[in-house]
Amino acid sequence: MATVSWVATLALITLHPAKVSAKPPITKGETSAVMKDLDPYMIDALYGDDAAGQTGRHGAEGGMTELLSEPNFVQLIEKHDLKLFNGPMVGDLQPTSAKFWVRTAGPATVEVRIGDLRSNTVKTTSADDFTAVMTVNGLIPFTSYAYDVVVDGEPIRRETFEFRTAPQSGQKVQFDVTFGSGARYVPVNEYAWSNMAKSQPLAYLGLGDNVYIDVMNRRGAQRLFYYRRYLSPAFSELASSTGIYAVWDDHDMAMNDSSGGSGLEAPWKLPNWNVFRQNWNNPHYGGGDEMPGTWHSFSLGDVDFFMTDGRFYRDKKRKTMLGPDQKEWLLEQLANAKGKFKVLASGTMWSDGADKDGKDSWAGTWSRDERDEIFDLINDRKIDGVILISGDRHRSDIWKIDRPNGYPLYEFVSAKVTNEHTHQTFDNAVWSYNEGNFWGQLSFDLTPEDPVMTFKCVDISGKVVKEFPLKLSELSHR
Repeated sequence: MATVSWVATLALITLHPAKVSAKPPITKGETSAVMKDLDPYMIDALYGDDAAGQTGRHGAEGGMTELLSEPNFVQLIEKHDLKLFNGPMVGDLQPTSAKFWVRTAGPATVEVRIGDLRSNTVKTTSADDFTAVMTVNGLIPFTSYAYDVVVDGEPIRRETFEFRTAPQSGQKVQFDVTFGSGARYVPVNEYAWSNMAKSQPLAYLGLGDNVYIDVMNRRGAQRLFYYRRYLSPAFSELASSTGIYAVWDDHDMAMNDSSGGSGLEAPWKLPNWNVFRQNWNNPHYGGGDEMPGTWHSFSLGDVDFFMTDGRFYRDKKRKTMLGPDQKEWLLEQLANAKGKFKVLASGTMWSDGADKDGKDSWAGTWSRDERDEIFDLINDRKIDGVILISGDRHRSDIWKIDRPNGYPLYEFVSAKVTNEHTHQTFDNAVWSYNEGNFWGQLSFDLTPEDPVMTFKCVDISGKVVKEFPLKLSELSHR
């Protein structure tokens, strides 16, 4: 629906709900006792009984405040002891600190404790949908810690409340970072998150299509999908023990194949962005209030990560995927990166021929020049160690992009963590796979003189399907 205006989309939703490319909630196969009770209730209240999510009884802006006004919902909260309603979610890992995100079931005072260390104390309010982010400082690099979440003075501890801090720059260590998209809430596939957690990655990168909303104009329906995912016991296992970083793609931001366009005039843009940032734990969200977005960067030891937002300012007429401000940010960040490896992450794919003739990817005639400007900077500035990752297409690929005057760029695609729908494989890729569900893993070994990154495709059971190692010397201008 990239060519349909927001106003036209609303008219289409109102007049012809069946024609809207919506992804209504899936409940079949649910096993969680909490979800069996809460899910039907929340769907009815916030999404409604139509496929396009337009008839929830709490209107376009409903959320926890409205749910908590209903005695039946409060009874369910009490039945399942959900004063800590969502979270914790670990994020923004630093060598000596980490951040923790939570959502409470109503106003509460929250903090995180690690031994004798305490975070700042935050009072959750309806203004932020009862969410809070707290920081614990004074930690040791690349060290595991158990922690408690304290809600109104009551410590909450679960077996999965344990994480590792980031390594320092120059620290010779090994760690894994998982990534993926195509992560719609499908009850029978939710166990993927638990198996991912068991592999103990340092971080997980959500490359968009993280919850599959496809409701552009109602924040209540958008919140529903976050409530559901974070109530998932399997996802909670991952989020409470692994640094989580996320950008959005079309199905999270608005509708299928949607483009935000230039500026912030579209009435859905800022409200939808506010819902996004209330539900993640990123280091930052674009340029903040002055230049909203979901892009951000961070480092884990000698590996730098650049999470790009290719939707919010995508404008095909202006031939830009990123918009001018984000592009300037990315080029400057990349030029000044100090890590041995640099991971460029995109919700949609980088390579020519990888996605329906480039209609929705960096390979499009409208976006290729901007992509090549990024690639040219890598050559011109002799930036070593660049790796490309992406999502969107429901399969796993390896692509090799040969570049004049520089080393080849390798792209690793993984985009079917839990989704049911599958996309075709491509013979022109180095490797292409679409059987079942899977995620991507980047295994970094920074201990040898010539550090190694190994891409792995890991299936939903935790079995490694494919390994593809790259030495830093193979990603070098020298």
